[in-house]
Amino acid sequence: MAEGKLLLEIVTPQGLVFSEEVDEVTAAGSEGEFGVLPGHVPFITTIKVGLLTCKTGNDIKHFFVSWGYAEVGPDKVLILADSAEKSEEIDIERAKAAMKRAEERLKKSEEIDFARAESALERAVTRIQLAEIRKVK
Repeated sequence: MAEGKLLLEIVTPQGLVFSEEVDEVTAAGSEGEFGVLPGHVPFITTIKVGLLTCKTGNDIKHFFVSWGYAEVGPDKVLILADSAEKSEEIDIERAKAAMKRAEERLKKSEEIDFARAESALERAVTRIQLAEIRKVK
């Protein structure tokens, strides 16, 4: 591994999503956002639905990550997530449709699985936000 680099690996049940040497990683931990630079003190944490960003020089890559774990070491960050998508793979129309469905479920007064509907809404909103970041570039 190159001096002053981190190996970032993002893995889901479907397989390896990303594996590359990077300069910096930022992710949404369940206790708040955290950043990692080479030489970081090792720790393990849970991650929540959110944005994961990695930087290599001036190149910035964004990922949508849904629930999982992060294992951080001095020269490696391993993300084990339920799902993860590169920003360019996000279908914004599909995410908007999912957001609309989740909002409609949450409006119903009949018995619904509130936690599931709320989680679906959070995932859809995060995907849309990430797709908007991609558009700005």
